[in-house]
Parts: sequence; C-alpha cells; structure tokens
Amino acid sequence: MVICGKEMEQQNNKSIERVVSQKAFQMGSSFPCQICVVGFLCGVCLTSLFLAALTSFGATASFGSISFFPFLSTASNSSSSMVNDYANRDCNGLLKERERIMHSEKSTQTGTDEKVSLLYAAWNDLLSKSTDEDSSQKIRLSKSDVPEAPHLENCKLSVEISQRLDTRLPNRSFPPWTIWKGMLDDLPLSATDEQLKSYRDQMITEGAYPPWITGSDAENYPLTRKVQRDLWLHQHPADCNGPNVKFLVADWERLPGFGIGAQIAGMCGLLAIAINENRVLVTNYYNRADHDGCKGSSRASWSCYFFPETSQECRKRAFELMHDKVAWENGVITTKENYTSKVIWSGRVPWVWGNPWSIMQPTTEINGSLIVYHRKMDRRWWRAQAVRYLMRFQSEYTCNIMNIARHNAIGWEAAKIVLASSSEDNVENVKESKRDIERFVWSNHRPWVPRPLLSMHVRMGDKACEMKVAGLEEYMRLAEKVRRRFPQLNSV
Repeated sequence: MVICGKEMEQQNNKSIERVVSQKAFQMGSSFPCQICVVGFLCGVCLTSLFLAALTSFGATASFGSISFFPFLSTASNSSSSMVNDYANRDCNGLLKERERIMHSEKSTQTGTDEKVSLLYAAWNDLLSKSTDEDSSQKIRLSKSDVPEAPHLENCKLSVEISQRLDTRLPNRSFPPWTIWKGMLDDLPLSATDEQLKSYRDQMITEGAYPPWITGSDAENYPLTRKVQRDLWLHQHPADCNGPNVKFLVADWERLPGFGIGAQIAGMCGLLAIAINENRVLVTNYYNRADHDGCKGSSRASWSCYFFPETSQECRKRAFELMHDKVAWENGVITTKENYTSKVIWSGRVPWVWGNPWSIMQPTTEINGSLIVYHRKMDRRWWRAQAVRYLMRFQSEYTCNIMNIARHNAIGWEAAKIVLASSSEDNVENVKESKRDIERFVWSNHRPWVPRPLLSMHVRMGDKACEMKVAGLEEYMRLAEKVRRRFPQLNSV
C-alpha cells in the first residue's frame, strides 16, 4: 500500500505542476509574478513532502532531518530561467530525499540491532564462561567491561550471601537476619558506631524475620514470616548432638510415575510429621539429582538445586545414628518406612501455629464459580509453607540454570534496554571500581524480568491418568481473559 501511494503521489504532483507551469508562463515574466509562482510551487512541493512523510512509518524521525535550504535560496533568485527550471521540475528529488532519509533510518535501526546482537552474544559468552573475546571487542569493550546484564544474577555472590544467612553465628541463636540486605551487615563500623553495632547485635540475638520472605504478612499467606522463621529454627538446632534432638531420615519418592510435584508433596508430608513429632527432617537420596551436573556431595541430593533442609552438622549426626542400634530402639531415629502412605500423604498438618488457614479466603474458580470454602485449605497453606522453606535459597547450579533460561527468554529485550539507557560517551563509567553502595547495597539486586508478567503452570499429558487435562488452547483463553482485565499485560 505504501508503494502504491507513492506512485499516485508522483502522478498527482506531476499533473499539478504541469498545469501550474503553463499558467505561470501565461502570466508573463514580471518579477512579482515570478516571485508568487516560486512561492506557490514551493508550497506545493513542501505540502507533498509533508503528506508523504506523514503517511510513512518513519514520519516522526524524518521531520528532524529534512533540509529546507534549496527552497529558501530559490526565493531570492529573480531570473526567469530559474522559474522555468522549477516549473518543469517534478517532486522526484524530494521523494528521493525522503527515501534517503528512510534508508538512513533503516540503516540506523540495523546498526542498533547489530549492537543489541553483539551485547546479547557477549552476555551469552559470559554465561558459557567462554574465553573468546571477539564478540566483546566488537562493541569496543574488553570482556571484563561488558555492561552488567540486569536479567542475570551473580551466582557466586548470591550463594555467598545466602550461605551467611543460612548459618548460625558463633554464640548467637540467629544468622544475621537484620533489616539490612545483601552484604550491608558486613559493612565495617568505626568506634563511634558502637551504639548502632549494639542495636544490630540485639536484633540478631532476638531474631528477625527470614530474608527469603518478601513483603508483609498481608502480602503473604497468614503467618508466613513467623512460620518460616520457626521452620528454620526447628531444622537448625543450636546443638545437633544434644540428647533431645531426634531425626527423621527419608529418601525422596522414586517410583517411575512420580513427577517432581508428587515428590515435593510427599516431602511436605514428611516435614509435617517431623514437626508434629519434634524431629529434624533429613532428606537423603534424590533421583533427579543423580546426574553429572550435580558435583561432589550434591550428587543425588536436594542440595544440588537448593540449600539443604538442615545443617551439615545435623546431617552428619543423623547418618551416624542410622548405624546405632540403641538409637533405633529408643526412637531417636526414624525413616519413611516407619509411616504409612496415608499418614505421609493425607496426615494432619502441624497445629503448632493454630489454624492460620481459617482466616484465608480461597480464590479458587471452578467452571466460572468462585469457591468460598473447601476442606483442602489447611493442606494448601501447609504445602505452601513447606515448599517455600525447602526452596528458600538456590544453589549455584540452579542459579546458573535460571540465568540461562532468563537469557534465552528476555536477553534480547534486556540488551535493548541497556543500550538505550547508555552511550559510548559513558562507557568509561563501566570501568569504575566497585563503590561501597554497589558492594554492600546493590548486592541485593534481584534479576530483572519484564512486568507485568502472567505466570501459568501447564499440566502435561501424563496427568491424564489422574484427571481430565485441558489443552493449551484453554490456558491461552484464560490468559486472554486476564489480559482483557489488565490490557498492559504483554508477557506470559
């Protein structure tokens, strides 16, 4: 349609100028008439140019690049030959100028896409730990100076911080769960800051809420922050060798028909038993981690993906008691085989925290109707708490997997954002050494993802043995339903 419109414009412009040219010579060669004719023709050509620019995709950018100097210089020329030249001239020159501008814009866009591609490739090289710096140097940066990717996480630093937050401090009952985040609790204090240090120590001793919970109680399930703190304390006793510490050692389910969802649900039931019997849950063999990607002690262990459910001291003590006959006789140690499947899968949830689910309003919709109450509310609440605890901190292996997944999904968009917010003039800023604000505060940075974002869990076909499964079309219809209410939603 754009090409057809251009041809019609050229034909119309030629017809108009041909008629105007004849009229102009009939009016004679008087100087005032020549000036009027020149002005009129300039107006016709300018109008044609602007109409063409407005109907193109590059109209906005074109306005700032058009040169008007040829028309201004012509107005001061009083020779009849110049009038004749302009009278016989069509607007092909102006259209060619417009094409040149559009081509320039296209070249600029191509150049931008090339830079985005190079930055995306440089980040990809960093993810794969490649030593090839070719793609990095193409954007005039050495590999160490590639702009930081907002969608990628510093996995080594993240695990280092998480390790500090998951380990008791010497002679303290809590890790440094203060109001500080990232590495800020490690900020060196001067002698004049003793009052602040004393207050911080008091907060740590009294205990703060766990750092893996974001938001207030009103933004989470009821009592989430308290429950998560209590779960961590239960699973990390101050002295794992104490006479009153008992253990439940359990393998993850490994039957062929059990997916990871079923495995997690089963472990949530075992954690509930451990809480009710005042035992420390220690997980053992995990078949989904029994591969070469899980190195060392994390092989065939939950710790390959997330931080272990208990401390290394308690794990060591539990495995020692597995070989102690007296411990078995006294009930200090139990395993999954001590409990029936019904107790594991349908046993009562812990009553330590009362009935926090009783104040929940379910938001479950079935066949278009909102369910006001259902008897699974308590189990839903407990499984949410158990899963949140078991997945509280990612391992470096999982962090790297998530980096790759985010890069494949949104890396290109992230590169466009970074390039749009920077220029070659401030590249030297990338070379600045880490300042305190970056080291201590920005270390808490979470990976960027485009928002708003609709997250959907699509059941796979193997669930058909238990229930009727819906096709992908049903999920997308639901997504469109949500989008009609929230039209700014573009990512799913």
